[in-house]
Amino acid sequence: MNALHRHEEERVEEVLQNLRAKGIRITDTRRAVLSYLVASHEHPSAEKIYRDLLPQFPSMSLATVYNIKVLIDEGVVSEIKVRNDTTTYFDFMGHDHLNVVCEKCGRIADVDIEVPDLREEAASQSGYQITKTQMTVYGICPDCQKKHLAQYRGECWGPTYDEAYGVVQ
Repeated sequence: MNALHRHEEERVEEVLQNLRAKGIRITDTRRAVLSYLVASHEHPSAEKIYRDLLPQFPSMSLATVYNIKVLIDEGVVSEIKVRNDTTTYFDFMGHDHLNVVCEKCGRIADVDIEVPDLREEAASQSGYQITKTQMTVYGICPDCQKKHLAQYRGECWGPTYDEAYGVVQ
């Protein structure tokens, strides 16, 4: 993995400082996993993180990567589940964004928009003490839309998007 940019390194140090303040031990591998997630422009699985970091940390185990739970519990990293896939994907929550997941192929995209903070409203309506929020949107990515339309056109000529997906206006 490439070296972190200065702003990424600052994010890593900020997170590590918060973890230390809570008495959480910082190991070289925990730092490496966090750095990997901060620098990643993907939503990697634990297996991908493990494979990519193993050359630098040959004694690291896959269980060490799965020990990412402390980062999830602290709200630094979120878990993303994809329908029909038992793999869990991870996302560093260093900026406001939505995760949009394709229901067909499982591709995950980030949409950089301001996400409303729903904690206060959820707490007042439910009586729960809200500890974290996660918002994920599901849909069908452009590539899968094209594949579906191409298959549909092979059966009958020229449906519109609305016809292909049964959109009622």
